[in-house]
Amino acid sequence: MSTAICIIGFGEAGTVFASQLAARAPVRAYDILRSAAEFKSRLADFQQYQIEFPMSAAQAAEDAKLIVSLVTAASSLDVAREAEGYLRPGQVFLDLNSVSPGTKKASAAIVERTGALYIDGAVMAPVHPRGLAVPILLAGKGSGLVADLLGGFGMNLEIVADEIGVASATKMCRSVIIKGIEALCSEAFLAARAYGVEGRVLSSLHDTFPGTDWPRFAGYQVGRSLVHGRRRAAEMREVSATVSEAGIAPHMSSATALRQDWAADLSDANPDLKARRDAEWLDTLDLILAAGSRNDSAVDI
Repeated sequence: MSTAICIIGFGEAGTVFASQLAARAPVRAYDILRSAAEFKSRLADFQQYQIEFPMSAAQAAEDAKLIVSLVTAASSLDVAREAEGYLRPGQVFLDLNSVSPGTKKASAAIVERTGALYIDGAVMAPVHPRGLAVPILLAGKGSGLVADLLGGFGMNLEIVADEIGVASATKMCRSVIIKGIEALCSEAFLAARAYGVEGRVLSSLHDTFPGTDWPRFAGYQVGRSLVHGRRRAAEMREVSATVSEAGIAPHMSSATALRQDWAADLSDANPDLKARRDAEWLDTLDLILAAGSRNDSAVDI
């Protein structure tokens, strides 16, 4: 078994982890968009890190001790299913995807049929700017092995349980709040701007929660949904599944998924919105309102 680390998924988190891990170990990365022109154009930015980009996940994982799955929530189980065809006994599959405990357990059952070790992992904060120092929870009987494998990389790892699903449940319940706040800010301040009362709303919020810079906070929340709405919506559907698995109706989580999808649809129809600075958030709200008045069928405000 080689010391190479395999990363499946080369998106926002995957690129950060791969680049920083490559400073201390061989790294191979694979993404389902490997053959797309846009993906190929990005690879030049990573030549300095000497990351290998094999043509398949199986090639990337060949004889690697650690395989890290960092894909979208919707693709998480598919990656585990594909991995069943190439994983071998002695390999460790670290699933860092934002999915429900039920999805993690289903993936674990598939991976463990190969003799490989499955670990439930949860990234508990934005990867940028912390990078490898971002807090990560680990659950599963082999979590100690992952901690040993990655212990020399400066990673912030915490073993929380032997049971698969405990790490993911923690992340999913947190997301009810984090992604929900984004959705609340988008909806509340869009309506407030439409009525021309955003200043008084901000003032009232400051009186109630004086420790928060509300203009800066609200601008950041609105911007995050516009840039990452599609991925957040997929995660919130997994959050809804998590809440349902606990026997609780996921009213808030389901509504948040709808609002995050709305933000993604809006950005797809108006790509310039993604590039706007958070500080310009009130002007951004005006653009959203104007887009809705121009084409109500395209932008469901």
